[in-house]
Amino acid sequence: MTKQPRHRPRRRFPEAKRIIVECELEQCVHCGSPLVDRDTWYVKKYVQTMDGPVFVAGKSNKCVNPDCTHKDEYYYARGVLLISLPYSTYGLDVLAFIGWQHEHEHRQFVEIQKQLNQRGMLINERTVGKQYRRFLALLGGMSDKKRERLAEIEQKHGGLIWAIDALQPEGCGSSLYVLYEVLSGTPVSAIQLENPTTPRLTEWLTPYKELPFNVLATLSDGEKAIVAALKVCWKDAPHQRCQLHFLNKVAEAPIEEDSRLRRQLRDELGGLPPVPESIEASVEHVEESQPDAPPFRLSSEMLSLWK
Repeated sequence: MTKQPRHRPRRRFPEAKRIIVECELEQCVHCGSPLVDRDTWYVKKYVQTMDGPVFVAGKSNKCVNPDCTHKDEYYYARGVLLISLPYSTYGLDVLAFIGWQHEHEHRQFVEIQKQLNQRGMLINERTVGKQYRRFLALLGGMSDKKRERLAEIEQKHGGLIWAIDALQPEGCGSSLYVLYEVLSGTPVSAIQLENPTTPRLTEWLTPYKELPFNVLATLSDGEKAIVAALKVCWKDAPHQRCQLHFLNKVAEAPIEEDSRLRRQLRDELGGLPPVPESIEASVEHVEESQPDAPPFRLSSEMLSLWK
């Protein structure tokens, strides 16, 4: 009888898409000096998402200003939290899918497991239940542990930076809005909404507005309802649009045009024979294919044009 491993082996997906997440903060929040990129990844893991497995690596920056009170302070990439929760190898979209299927479609965990397995995801019934409990904990909002963590960050940095992001997984009739604290990389709360409005988001954020913490800034994408709700709750805090979302939006048109050109080139030039590796190889090919033909030679004019 083969002895089974005591712990589940780490899952690896060699063909998974690689996502390298940069730190959004470019300046130290204390001295304003430019932050320096660290060469190492502070987190790297394979994450199973609704669109397939991905390899996620997060980079960090640090302040090297010798006069800064927080010299050598590390700042981490918040974008990793938009893909999966800390210490989790399943995407946030998977949690949202499980929560929607269980609460709104009234499917049992074993049924949800079969749905995910059919999409190629490696997950069992027990893990589906575990991810559902994580989903409920995220919707539950503030806990004593999170409050203590936020208090430490405020004492260390003089305040917090709130960020909101939303995702809508395939198969869900609503979007999952997640509230993060940027400096600590702490997911604080979440809410599922089918028709998000500024008043509804403001109502959700009100308990966190009333926390006794100073707010340095807010961060989000360009969704008008989110921006308006953040300004209502923290009107004195400067708001910044997330660079990751902004750059992705800017890149949409060039990527689409690049894909169109690739398809066009493949359709128009795909039938052409491959380019010979060298002139000599081309000459040898001609001589072998036509043994009775006179020797093939390039004139000086042709050589000058070739060069």
